[in-house]
Amino acid sequence: MERVSKINYYLDIAQTVSERSTCLRRRFGAIIVKNDVIISTGYNGAPRGRKNCSDMKMCYREQLGIPRGERYELCRSVHSEANAIISASRESMLGSSLYMCCTDPKTGEILPGTNSCMMCKRLILNAGISKVFIRDTKDDYREVDVLDWIENDDSLSGQMGY
Repeated sequence: MERVSKINYYLDIAQTVSERSTCLRRRFGAIIVKNDVIISTGYNGAPRGRKNCSDMKMCYREQLGIPRGERYELCRSVHSEANAIISASRESMLGSSLYMCCTDPKTGEILPGTNSCMMCKRLILNAGISKVFIRDTKDDYREVDVLDWIENDDSLSGQMGY
């Protein structure tokens, strides 16, 4: 029996966290890990106390035909990365890694090629997180050195995430 790699172990957990998402378009799950200890988890959904899109059975951005990666201010959800960061102290996140997985809410399939949006990249930078691992398939993932987001500042070029 072959043992799952440590990275895929944490990505499996992030994928399971995504199942708590209340978004009708994309389910994201994120976990923050430092020294092999899970610091926090987060999934995308409406702020506490507000109705979720899944409860309302509608997505405002979907109704308006807004493409993914645009006009996030019209979205009801707090992103998974932001929710994970909100739940942890900065001290515990310094030098940590964030693991993220996106799944389709209709099929549960992993959605490859996703990224953090520009706002979440800023939060990750300020939180002191060093690495981001993003699942593309059950076994494949991308590893991002967060310092690359400083060198390659996509906020200056208008490139979008997600």
